[in-house]
Amino acid sequence: MTTSTSPGPLRLVAATAAQRRVARTLAMEPGGPPTLRARIAGQVVRATVKTAWQCAPDSPAGMTRMQRVVGAVARLQAVPPGVSTAPQDLGACTAEWVRAGTPDERRVVLHLHGGAYFFGSPRLYRPFSWRLSAATGRPVLALDYRLAPRHTPADALEDALAAYDFLLHRGYRARDVVVAGDSAGGHLTLALLLELKKRGAPLPAAAVCLSPWVDLCCEADSHRLNRRTEYLLPADKLARLGRRYCRGKDDDDPVFSPRRGDLSGLPPLMVMASGAEILRDDARDVAARARAAGVHAVYQEWDGQAHVFPLFAGFVPEGRAAFRHIAEFLRAAKA
Repeated sequence: MTTSTSPGPLRLVAATAAQRRVARTLAMEPGGPPTLRARIAGQVVRATVKTAWQCAPDSPAGMTRMQRVVGAVARLQAVPPGVSTAPQDLGACTAEWVRAGTPDERRVVLHLHGGAYFFGSPRLYRPFSWRLSAATGRPVLALDYRLAPRHTPADALEDALAAYDFLLHRGYRARDVVVAGDSAGGHLTLALLLELKKRGAPLPAAAVCLSPWVDLCCEADSHRLNRRTEYLLPADKLARLGRRYCRGKDDDDPVFSPRRGDLSGLPPLMVMASGAEILRDDARDVAARARAAGVHAVYQEWDGQAHVFPLFAGFVPEGRAAFRHIAEFLRAAKA
């Protein structure tokens, strides 16, 4: 009797040094020590971004100054040949379409960028967005939601709802939409899902949260334990900012939803974080609570990485590997 077996995954035959580097990158999994490139990137981020944020005053003027610095960096971001970008007007806010190659136009990713709700933009995130489009094989709509100090996280949530409604009215079915967000955008992703559920609206096929800032009040132990190993976020500054956002809010306010909300009924969820960052416990907690609520939730923790390390995929091998893991999660979730 003959027994048939399905073939395993094809392996790259690495004949050159360059091919071996590619093979190592593709094979990367969470759990190992950080690469030298990841450690170097972390130190550079600490010396630049974290120091700049730490030195900025805790005031609207300080926020605006930080926005200008980040905006100058964003103007330097470019995309490689074969990647296209196009603006999209959404009324109260704008967005940017990012397409790598010829993606499947029947499906889409709605991306919500990070930046503590007061800085960041689709242009700053172009190196991330084009890799997300390439990895998932679909266009990315990167939302340019309204920012503090002129606006609030509640305004950002309204913008995310408007962007999601725009995609549905454009002809996308909810099951063809994936929502992805990092840091504050991870918080916004979860708040969006919970608000859609509250309204009885159709939910997207899946969600991806990278280093989500789930608890704006910053009460998890890792905010204290990892303050020295955190490469990007100044713990005290983030906590003061979060408390300002939450001041005067009721317990059922959407700002608190990811921390206290009922996660049952949400679509498949992938959560990724660094074991060295202050938001580690936020990520662990939301993944554990999602599983307890019956949600298919995948959690990955990468050792020694910077906050939202896929942002630095142009230099950090683990960042490039993260996009492969995101694509594999979406395939497994049939999203």
